[in-house]
Amino acid sequence: MHLDLRESVLGTDVMDLKKRKMTAWQQWLERPDKSRVRNVFFQVHFWMGAAAGAYILLMSVSGSVIVYRNELSGNSFVEWVVRLHENLLMGTAGRFVNGIGAVCLTLLCLTGAVIWWPGTKHWRRSLTVDWSAHFARINWDLHSALGFWCFIFVMVWGISAIYFAFPQAFNTLLLLDPADRFTDTGLFWLSQLHFGRVGWLGEAIWMVLGLVPAVLAFTGVFICCRRVIYKKPSNPRSQLD
Repeated sequence: MHLDLRESVLGTDVMDLKKRKMTAWQQWLERPDKSRVRNVFFQVHFWMGAAAGAYILLMSVSGSVIVYRNELSGNSFVEWVVRLHENLLMGTAGRFVNGIGAVCLTLLCLTGAVIWWPGTKHWRRSLTVDWSAHFARINWDLHSALGFWCFIFVMVWGISAIYFAFPQAFNTLLLLDPADRFTDTGLFWLSQLHFGRVGWLGEAIWMVLGLVPAVLAFTGVFICCRRVIYKKPSNPRSQLD
């Protein structure tokens, strides 16, 4: 009898545990703004974006300029922008700083992907921008929508920039591919994709999309100022929901 009672209690505990897990998952689906895990990711994304905003803006604009570096080779201004983009005009030290910045950009992509989810009721509207709304809402919509649609591009730029700064770290890929069947080819294409070297159309697209991180940095700084200085919600829609 005591054994049956113990099994019953344990069974109840297991059911309660499953129920709590289901509730947490449902909370993530329906009201992610109430999730503690999401809040941790949000804080990392928020403060890292605030710290690296100016750097990302600089890299974005300079990277867009040098897409056509091969066609404009010999132009002193373009060559100066190339050096600025590659090492911040500081040689090896600047390349190291670029590596840290690239890690930050990659983490911003990953954390942004987590906190983008607005809930089952609102996810569709996070894909578009309501241009008829007030500036704060347009700014939020633009940050959210661009972050979603251009996630892959920004992620590729972040990872490839890490590769340029710390190429030795990618040698660990050979542990998974000792015959080097894919590693060198993959890294070659990673380098090509960083600069959009996939034909004239690709370069044109890359020149335009290269400004996306700059827009994300600008809109992110505004969101930061709205939250820190004016003590208003990061998402102006939250006041309406």
